[in-house]
Amino acid sequence: MDFEPRIVGFLCNWCTYAGADLAGTSRIQYPPNMRPIRVMCSGAVDSVYILRALLEGADGVFIGGCHPGDCHYVSGNYKTRRRMVLFNSIMRSLGLDEGRVILRWISAAEGKKFADTVTEMTERLREIGPNPFKNLWEV
Repeated sequence: MDFEPRIVGFLCNWCTYAGADLAGTSRIQYPPNMRPIRVMCSGAVDSVYILRALLEGADGVFIGGCHPGDCHYVSGNYKTRRRMVLFNSIMRSLGLDEGRVILRWISAAEGKKFADTVTEMTERLREIGPNPFKNLWEV
């Protein structure tokens, strides 16, 4: 049986979500493995949201925000960047591959970059396999 990763995507409303929309309207193909969640700012994505997605069986989490300096809320993406440094240490403590959670800056004009990022993440997750937490929490 082929493994198809499930990815939860937290997308900034102003940049990455608009980039995803551009990819769709431009008919750029990318794997349908990501379930997007629109957030007003990547700075609003708490570490608990990421952990919950992984504990609930997501194989990966994608966080997309505005490029540094372009945040509509001034410093949200800087907070996200600092949070990811700390979260990566949590991932190492849990024995999870850090590639399961990625942060990318994608503007509203970068539909191709969005599609390429989702494709790259899907391929990477296929290589490293299913989330080991998935089996621990299934009833």
